[in-house]
Amino acid sequence: MNAVDTFMAQLDHPLKAEIEAVRSIILASDPRIRESVKWNAPSFLIEDHFATFKLRPAETIQVVFHTGAKKKAEPLRMAIDDPTGLLSWVAEDRCLATFTGMPDVQERGPALKRIVEQWVGQIVT
Repeated sequence: MNAVDTFMAQLDHPLKAEIEAVRSIILASDPRIRESVKWNAPSFLIEDHFATFKLRPAETIQVVFHTGAKKKAEPLRMAIDDPTGLLSWVAEDRCLATFTGMPDVQERGPALKRIVEQWVGQIVT
């Protein structure tokens, strides 16, 4: 059992099934993606961390897409095609994908997969 599996086994969250479903979508997006626990939540990386769950408040789950664990002096300008409007941008190199329940995850899962593929394509050198 890896650190994220252990974390998830102990997690008490009303949207735990949704977190697992989103986690599966992200991991299936690229075979190079690995995961760890960072900032007390599952986090995803290849060369550096690029996405991390935000598990509070408990009414929703969010995936924070970023360009690394530390802020860069010169932020990457991400260009993500998001025709479904899944992302909410908080900076040019950081955005949120918010899910409210399993129907939302199922409906927008394919869009999430495309976003992860694009994000990874722009941050991995």
